[in-house]
Amino acid sequence: MNTKRFLVLLFSLLALAPAALPAAMVNVNAGQPGAPVNPAMWGVFFEDINFGADGGLYAELVKNRGFEFPEALMGWNKLSPAKAKGEVSVRNEGAFNAKNPHYVRVQSEGTDLLGVGNEGFRGIGLRAGEAYDFSVRVRVVAGTPKLTVRVYGGDGTVLDSIELKDFTGDWQKYSATLHPTETSAKSWLAVLVDGKGTLDLDFVSLFPQKTWKNRAGGLRADMVQALADMHPGFLRFPGGCIVEGSILARRYQWKNTLGPIEERPLLINRWNYEFLHRPAPDYFQSFGLGFFEYFQLCEDIGASPLPILNCGMACQFNSAELCPPEELNSYIQDALDLIEFANGTVTSPWGAKRAALGHPAPFNMKLLGVGNEQWGQQYIDRYAKFAEVLKARHPEVALVSAAGPSPDDDRFKFLWPKLRELHADIVDEHSYAKPAWFLDNAHRYDSYDRNGPKVFMGEYAAQSDYTVSVKNRNNFECALAEAAFLTGLERNADVVRMASYAPLFAHVDAWQWTPNLIWTDNLRTVRTANYHVQSLFAHNRGDRILAVGLSDLSPAEEKRFYASSTLDEASGQVILKLVNATVHESRTTVNLVGVGHLKGGTLTLLQADSQLAENTFDAPERVAPRTTAFAPAGTKFDLTLPANSLTIVRVGVAK
Repeated sequence: MNTKRFLVLLFSLLALAPAALPAAMVNVNAGQPGAPVNPAMWGVFFEDINFGADGGLYAELVKNRGFEFPEALMGWNKLSPAKAKGEVSVRNEGAFNAKNPHYVRVQSEGTDLLGVGNEGFRGIGLRAGEAYDFSVRVRVVAGTPKLTVRVYGGDGTVLDSIELKDFTGDWQKYSATLHPTETSAKSWLAVLVDGKGTLDLDFVSLFPQKTWKNRAGGLRADMVQALADMHPGFLRFPGGCIVEGSILARRYQWKNTLGPIEERPLLINRWNYEFLHRPAPDYFQSFGLGFFEYFQLCEDIGASPLPILNCGMACQFNSAELCPPEELNSYIQDALDLIEFANGTVTSPWGAKRAALGHPAPFNMKLLGVGNEQWGQQYIDRYAKFAEVLKARHPEVALVSAAGPSPDDDRFKFLWPKLRELHADIVDEHSYAKPAWFLDNAHRYDSYDRNGPKVFMGEYAAQSDYTVSVKNRNNFECALAEAAFLTGLERNADVVRMASYAPLFAHVDAWQWTPNLIWTDNLRTVRTANYHVQSLFAHNRGDRILAVGLSDLSPAEEKRFYASSTLDEASGQVILKLVNATVHESRTTVNLVGVGHLKGGTLTLLQADSQLAENTFDAPERVAPRTTAFAPAGTKFDLTLPANSLTIVRVGVAK
């Protein structure tokens, strides 16, 4: 091609090319702060699913420590070498505690070690050089045998061994400390009778000394740290569907979770048998993590407590069993007693019980959920009875009511008008949907009634496949869609008071549901991209809404560009959150109106090398926020937002 023809073609193409699109304009009215943002807006929702409590947050390492599972030796193996002679049996005569009556009797002829081994929760996680407290209740029946306690690594290596002796004919607690020589995520525990004789064994326990705040018998430190690092405004507990139970006899009853752990009766977990495709026959609730521990955890991490109580309805996805109307008063009394337990004086009956557990000061509970995810007239009838009594006796406690399991179906549409008529305080909405739903619903609350009940988006999570699919992934596409949705919650913080992702925890070898906010194994945690999104919103909450206007958007940006802004009154900073959910970088101009000049601040960016990127145990920081200093020259400044990214700008303002 000659030069003349090339130039003619080039100029022809340039003439046909569209003019460069103007930068997207983001106008923030920084001089007129609007409605306040709830200080507890961004929180966490805990449910004992995916081995979230036993085998998770509750740091006990022995499964079925009291031999109370329906199969009394589930989690245990009889350890009987070839030379050993004797018998291992489960009994219940003369138990040391009537509420947990089963124990193991080991009758040994002394020819070799004989006893039982515990597999833990998909293994026992032990770290080299750390200390682990072992305890067991023992009663000697015959002879003077000793007890050898060992921990083995996954490959069979003995990591440590201790000896206990001098037992009596009465039940006594015996303790020792183990110090593993190697780190192993798949260790196991052996409890062995050494010598001729018979011993009864019960309540076998192994705890790391390095629990959260080093509390004996406490919570797993790294899991609590992940919660504390989020700066959650509230903690909703203990669930979820386990509050309801598949039948009312299996509902969560908070009073059974108080007092000595030996007296807390075992309960089968609803997630033990819920899914045919993910059975968990060894999933039970020991209630070592009970209501007192939940309240204590809230206090530790600075989160407002939000307990959820059964309203007289079993899970409607299961039996849908209803408490007879004449028996509902006992459920309402449980709610009244809980308020007294949390907030009452030490001279009140339930306040005294709290004080006896070591916490004379009240927990200052301001929120209480009535039911979990119920629907229909039967729920309205029951909620109305709860509300009538609780609002008369405790108007200082806001009640959280249910709006069913879906954000827009017939059940939802039935409940909202009814709850509005009842002047409900806060309505709990749930949404598990594809990323597109979250992107399309960022303006969902723009048109909500400002004078009606407030909203708690109590369970949300983008599903990469479909709800309950085992193929759901915590990928960046889902996290970014959630970020876009959260800008809509923040812009409407006068209506939306709280939000939390669900579920919270999942053990990588023992999950029933995915996706989840934080994944664990026996030694580690992984903070997902979704975790970082909610954490960034919590860390950058602000105190008052600032109005945001968007203009000059490209066609793609019209559909997939999102913004919200707040004012942090303590620091005097404007916080601007921008989500570019398009496949192209966005040239953006930010105009802060109503301020004289800006001070320096920071810019935080969350992006990924792929929409399918996710954090794993091998690559836990593949998707993680990066913060840099940011000091724009004036109140109007340019930004380039990468494709598929969340950007948070914080700048100080002055008039």
